[in-house]
This record gives sequence, C-alpha cells and structure tokens, in this order.
Amino acid sequence: MNAPARLGAFLKARRAQLTPHECGLPDAGSGRRVAGLRREEVARLAAISVDYYTRLEQGRVRASAPVLATLTRALRLDEDQQSYLYELAGRSDDRPRRRRPAQRLRPAMGRLLDQLAHTPALVLGKRLDILAWNPAAVALYTDFSAVPPDRRNYVYLLFSDPDVRGMHRDWEHDARDAVAALRMEAAADPDDPRLARLVGELIIQDPDFGTWWEEHRVVTAAYGTKQYRHPLVGDLTLDCDTWASPDGSGQRLMVLTAEPGSPSHEALRILASWTARHPAPHTAQGTTPQRPGLLPRR
Repeated sequence: MNAPARLGAFLKARRAQLTPHECGLPDAGSGRRVAGLRREEVARLAAISVDYYTRLEQGRVRASAPVLATLTRALRLDEDQQSYLYELAGRSDDRPRRRRPAQRLRPAMGRLLDQLAHTPALVLGKRLDILAWNPAAVALYTDFSAVPPDRRNYVYLLFSDPDVRGMHRDWEHDARDAVAALRMEAAADPDDPRLARLVGELIIQDPDFGTWWEEHRVVTAAYGTKQYRHPLVGDLTLDCDTWASPDGSGQRLMVLTAEPGSPSHEALRILASWTARHPAPHTAQGTTPQRPGLLPRR
C-alpha cells in the first residue's frame, strides 16, 4: 500500500479498537453493525465532514496538520500512535512537540547517593543538569544549593563559575570533554528548547565553547581521570565514573574516587572528616535550603 492507503488502514483499525463509551458518545447497544466507532462518529468527534473522513480512510485525500491534530484527540492516540499517524501522513515536521516534564530524581538514585556519604557524587540528568548531590560533593566543588536551579548545570558551571572553573587543573581538557558530552545530549534530543538556550548562552558568553561546539566532537564521558586543585586539601587526582539509570530517564550517577593509599585518597578522607564535623543535608533537586557549616564558595 502507498502512504495514503496505509494511513486509511490505520484510521480504520484504530476506530475499530474504540467504543462509543470510551469517547463519551451514546452507545446504541447490540444493534451496531461495526466493531468500534462508526465513520460518522469519528467525523463528529474530529469536527470534520463524514465525506472528508471517508476519503481519508480510502486514501483519496491528504490530511492537513489541523485535521491530524483533531484526529489525534478523537481517536485517543498515545505518543507512539501520534508519531505513526504524522509519519504516515507525511507531516512529521507538523507534529506538535510534547511538553517535556520536569526532571525528578529517581528514588533509587537518591538511595545510592545516600550510601556514598564519604565519596563525592552527583546525579546528572538530561543536558547534564545537576539534579542531586551529597555532602562530599559540596565539600569538593561548591554549595550547589546556593546556585539558582536554572543554572545548576555541570557544563554551565564549568564555563561560568570562576570557582568551579578554577579548581580544574586541566580546565581545557575537561571543558572540551564536557562540550562533547553535551553534543551527545543534543543528538539524543535535538528539539530540546532548554538545551538550545543553554548552548546559545554559552556560545555568546565564551568563545571557546562556540569553537568546540562547532567541532561536533562527541564522547559518552562514562569514565576518566580528573585533576583538581582544592583550596582546602590541595591537588587531587580522582577517577570519575558514571553509571546510567536503566529506565531511560537519562539520569546518571557520577562518582569520584581515589586510589587507596594515595595522597588524593588521604585528601578525600580529610574532606570527609571535615564534612562529618560540618554536616550538609542530602540534597535532591536543590529543594533543601543552605545551612550553616557548609563549605563556603571559593
């Protein structure tokens, strides 16, 4: 079948799966001669003529974008079915973009973070947004709760926060990797408006970001080594590993560790001891206000 015929077959099959009761229509009872909805009922729900809808099912007319939108509601199509409908109609570009829900920390990720009391760890979401952190990460980096929620992004802080930027001994290497990781995010969701705004701001703000963004280099940034210079404990060499959530949410747990017995391991131990004397709450999505005793911003 050609595309219009396949579209017609899909519409016919879909209306056969619905009942008048599901769509808020009166049910004529056992006297119905067709399974599901009649053409007339679909046309009424979609506010189009019966003749026009009949020609759609017969593959004799091309559906307009407004008609597809009304058919989506009339036939109770889910996200996958909507994509299929617009694809069959040759109007993928006209499909309304769904509103992206706010990112929520997965409870399992929060529990993992709680278990890493003495190891710096972050939960990164889409666009490398920082969704949650533990006290050790505050001691290593900065007080994330003092950062406005719309600026709580790993790449943004790496380029825009002088304290976070300054603690990276090889900032250019780490920044280029971060840009390449953000490029991977753009490939996964090229229509994300928040990602577009983030990239646009950083291109204007930092020429290096714009140059590296145009290189189209990509990395998954699953693991690596980071070199830090901390004002309290000095130089650290830390292994950085990330584990992706298996649910497709895009959330990743980023953990920083050091070789046992190394100077960096001792430095983390000192930071953990400092954190124990100046406790900071487990903070998810920045909902916990700043408390006295947190490591001050540098």
